[in-house]
Amino acid sequence: MEAEIELKLFFLPEYKDSLIQALNNRFPHSIRDDAQLSNGYFDTPDMQLRHWDMGLRVRGRNGKREQTIKTAGKVVGGIHTRPEYNVDIDADIPDLSLFPADIWPEGAALEATQARLACIFNTDFRRLTWLVEEGQTRIEIALDQGLICAAGKEEPLCELEFELMAGEPLALLDLAAELAGSLPLRLGKASKAQRGYRLAGMASKAAPQVLETIPIAPSASAEQALTTLLETALERWQLLEDLLGQSVADPNGCASLWLRMRSCIGLLEASCRHFGLLTPELEAGFNDIRQALGFVDELTALTFIAENRDSLLGRRKDALLWQQEAQARLGAEASTERLQALWRMPTYGQVQLALVRLLMLPKPVAENGLRQVADSLLQASWKCIQALMPEQGAQSPRACDFLRLGSVLDEALLVGLAYGELYSSDARRQYRAPWQDLRRGIDTLRAYVLLGELAGPEAEMQEWLDDKSLSLMHALEQSRRSALAQLPYWLS
Repeated sequence: MEAEIELKLFFLPEYKDSLIQALNNRFPHSIRDDAQLSNGYFDTPDMQLRHWDMGLRVRGRNGKREQTIKTAGKVVGGIHTRPEYNVDIDADIPDLSLFPADIWPEGAALEATQARLACIFNTDFRRLTWLVEEGQTRIEIALDQGLICAAGKEEPLCELEFELMAGEPLALLDLAAELAGSLPLRLGKASKAQRGYRLAGMASKAAPQVLETIPIAPSASAEQALTTLLETALERWQLLEDLLGQSVADPNGCASLWLRMRSCIGLLEASCRHFGLLTPELEAGFNDIRQALGFVDELTALTFIAENRDSLLGRRKDALLWQQEAQARLGAEASTERLQALWRMPTYGQVQLALVRLLMLPKPVAENGLRQVADSLLQASWKCIQALMPEQGAQSPRACDFLRLGSVLDEALLVGLAYGELYSSDARRQYRAPWQDLRRGIDTLRAYVLLGELAGPEAEMQEWLDDKSLSLMHALEQSRRSALAQLPYWLS
């Protein structure tokens, strides 16, 4: 049995040659290999091995075959740790009896499982490897490019794996960060097996459930809470990114996924700031990503127009035309193009790798307990909201004031989500409800603003939009003042 520890990164096919050149230049004296690998992944029709959290494959190379089974492991950021067992074989079909008996769940019906094994999907790729030794560290770097094939479909495979043979796991990150400094690389959570099952139609495409709170125990230390926040948000970032790549045919659903992914990234940035971990380089990286995601607000507004025609436009004769215009704009640019634009940014992967490093390093020790830390963060976010809008008696708030408030309110709601488990759920829910209503109202206002921009300043509907916006802003201001008058739950 081998305990495989590896860091998996993805890259776009256009960067393959640059990656190979960079690795050859960086490690001119490394031991290298170039091989064509064919792999069949096996399971039963009801995915018995998958239910046991196992992956089974037969790999062919240079006329020889090897069967491998990987058992349950874990992924932290992009670091994969998973036990695996390898056996040389002569046949095309794996033989489960050749693996150690103690790896199977209690009561596993191996003979019945063996009888129903079938090849579910294949991966065929060229693998280039560099065996690197520096001091006490020994790392195998593998660049895989090829195809995953299942059920008559295929998708490209472009992965860069760093497997730790000897030394400390941080060495994987050091090497990956060095390469990501000049070439666009990003964390890869989905394994070849996960992607193959999905392509074969044997994996769920459901989005992860929207979190009401982050699962932080009230007894946790501030350092433990930070670890949970980083792990949870980084994992969901990768899951949502993966779902966006699968959702080309659902432009309306993509808006929600983009918004949730942006929130995960925002939570990561806020957590780093709160704990004093936001270095200038990391802050600049987050800023680059935030600017690249600037389209999300317009995408959300277009979706709102497309899905809420009656409540937004009422009985206007042109309501259907504007709904159709919004829908057409939603479908004009697929999520794959937007994702690839992000993936071409070196800072995108650099931020991800920096966050994995933070997870692996010792955390700063907070002077106060977790509850005190959470109280102070919630109070600070509340004061930001107080300071943002004009005081009573000053000029009336403008649309831009409310839209700016929306961004600050998003971070405040994220702070409340992060530490919600530390407080009474009823008090927290009651306090957040009017703020969440206010946030939804700001989304409506953004839709009216976008309609005005699309129609143009001379359009007949501008006067109607102005009346609607003014009425809505009056209601939003009343809601804001009522929400501010509440006693915050962290002070009660």
